[in-house]
This record gives sequence, C-alpha cells and structure tokens, in this order.
Amino acid sequence: MQNPLSLPLAKTPACRMAAGLSKQTDSEAAAHELAEEIQSKLGTASADLACLFFSGHHIENAAILTAVTQRVLQPRFLIGCSGEGIIAGSEELETASGVTLLAASLPGLTIEPLHISFSSSQDQFRLHSHPPFRSGTSSLLLFADPFTMPMQEALKFLDEQYPGTPAIGGLAGGGQETGENRLILQGDVHTGGLVGLRFSGPVVIRPVISQGCRLVGERFVVTKAEHNIIQELGGTPALERLQAVFDALSESERRQAHRALHLGIAIDEHRDHFRPGDFLVRNLVGADQESGSIAVGDIVQEGQTVQFHLRDARSASEDINTLLAVDRAAHGRRPLGALMFSCCGRGQGLFGKPHHDAAALVHQMGDIPVAGFFAQGEIGPVGGRNFLHSYTASMAIFDEPDHDVTDR
Repeated sequence: MQNPLSLPLAKTPACRMAAGLSKQTDSEAAAHELAEEIQSKLGTASADLACLFFSGHHIENAAILTAVTQRVLQPRFLIGCSGEGIIAGSEELETASGVTLLAASLPGLTIEPLHISFSSSQDQFRLHSHPPFRSGTSSLLLFADPFTMPMQEALKFLDEQYPGTPAIGGLAGGGQETGENRLILQGDVHTGGLVGLRFSGPVVIRPVISQGCRLVGERFVVTKAEHNIIQELGGTPALERLQAVFDALSESERRQAHRALHLGIAIDEHRDHFRPGDFLVRNLVGADQESGSIAVGDIVQEGQTVQFHLRDARSASEDINTLLAVDRAAHGRRPLGALMFSCCGRGQGLFGKPHHDAAALVHQMGDIPVAGFFAQGEIGPVGGRNFLHSYTASMAIFDEPDHDVTDR
C-alpha cells in the first residue's frame, strides 16, 4: 500500500479526467484497450487515480484486469469492484459483458487508501490504512462486499474514524454468494470486506443522491414505536394511517403502491417545508393487522416526522433530472467527470428502457467522463449523514473549486 499522495498546489497543471468502455469478453484484451485509450485521452504516462468496474463475466480474471491497468496506466491509486452491470458514459450494460475505467490527473489532491475487514466471530471492524490525515475538507469513495460487510454498522464505524466526511459508493455485485464478488485496491484483489479512498485537496467531490420517490399523503409524527416497528402515527394505529393514504391514491397509483410504497423519515423534523430530498426513504417490510403496526427497514424513534413515498418510473426520472439540473445550475459549468452507482433494481426494470440514469447524468452535466456500476446497495449522504440506500442512484461529481470560469 502506498503512502498518501501530496502534490504541490501552486502552478500545477489543470485537472483532467477520462473514461472508456470495453465490451470485449477477453479480460486481458479489454484491460489493454481501456488503459491505452485512457492514457491517450489524458495525455500523460500515468494517472493519479483510476477507478475500474467490471461485470460478472470478468470476475475470475479480476487480477488480470488489475495487473494490466497498473502496468499500462501506472495509476498512483487504483480502486474498483465487480458490479451487477456496468455504467459508462451515457450507456448502461445490465446483462452484457463490460469493463469500464475512469482515470484522472488530479494535481494537488491528497489521497489515502483504506481497507476494512469485519470479524463476525468477534463482532468488530479492523481498519487497515495509514494514520488518517485530518486537515481540510475530505470525501470518501467506498466499495464493499454485501455478503461480508455489515454496511450500516460499517458507516457508523467510519464516521467515528472520519467524523462528518461524506461517503459515496456502492455494494459490489456479479456474484451470488460469499467469495464471488471482487474488490480492488491498488494491486490487491479482495473477495470480501470494504475498500475505499479518502480525498482531500483542490478537487471538489459533490454527492448527488437520487432516491427516486415522490411524497404522498400527509406528514405524521411517530407517537409510538419500538426499534423498526411503528405502532402509532399521530396517535392513530400506523396501519390505519397507511390504509388512508392508500385509499386516497388513484387506481394506477394503488397498483404501483403494492410494490413501491415506502416510508420517508425526515432528517430534520424542524423544517417548515419538506421536499423529497429531506427524507431518508426506507422500505415498508411488513404490517400486523391485529396490532395495527407497520414494520420499516430501519430504526424509527418516537417524535420523528415521517411521510409515505411512492416510487415509480416518472417520479424516479423527475427526481434524478431535477437534482442534477439544480447542481449544474448552482455551479454554472461542466464538471470534470462523475462516478455513478445505480441500484440494480432501477435500469430497464424500472424505466422500461435502457440507459436512463446514465443518459440523464450526461444530459444534465454535459458530455463528461462517466463510469460506474449497478450496485446491490448504494452509499450516499442525506442531511449530512451517510446511509446505505436501495433503489437509489448515488453520484459523485468531480469538479474544481468554484471560481469564475466559462463552460468548457
């Protein structure tokens, strides 16, 4: 593992990013094709950062992909993983073979690699990294194996190590059981745990987290709850509240609600006005007719404000396009590039057509380098805290600090 990279900040070359996609089924040929393409686009013999993602077709050859990328591109820091599918540019490969690579020349950026393992017998995490640097604003890029890493607890552990640091990433895929997914960090290929990079310096990494839902019904205060079971909302049995919201939906919305009705937990219940992004969306996982309670896929506390959410293709499309348009308008220029981690439950299964999320990102941000994968869980901050999500598109927008520039 290399020491953290620290380059001079003054009179440095401009930051550059490039990305590519190979559909070759031969892993070594795909890696050579990508690394040489990226090297040509960057115009440099080596890169500061390389992010490598590949479909399940290449899992057994992950070491070959890693070795070729390192040998040809010579990145100072290499990270990546296998995915349920691959995202590259405005294209999404959900079932076909694919390898995508995003690389960057980022002068002045400090990078710290980290690797976390978890012992189920001892119920504890172990952080394998250099002593964390503490100066400046930073961001985390994280990839984990869903079979061997309890991600909710891991995010709490990371918050203790790196307080207040936003994290973006996803859970690896392509495998069906323990040991079948792959995580890459530097020259090492892991079959479990968590790998990550911590960034600090002159490059801004903005999170855009699209949970893809719209608000339905009224807001309620949780008046009786235990763990993930809500017994009362506003003094009334929770199931009665849910039934009233369901009855008020249109016929088409009711059909969607049978499979896509969720509960949003307000991050800040003291707000006067609430928008979809002000809620942490969680699945409804059950109901009990006798007690009138409902079960939610997270811990809920009395006094919290909640509102039901409906997820459908239209809501998800409007949400991701709106969030990206707001981010672009706020900064007034095309960013350097982006990473995208979209839930494997989105894609054609949700939108009825291919390439939706990737196309939305490129449409709103411009023709920028994009790479990523379809994940089995998405990592991203909501309301200043990091969470594991589902049915979400989690995006990391790489940009230079705000200053007077014209659109590139």
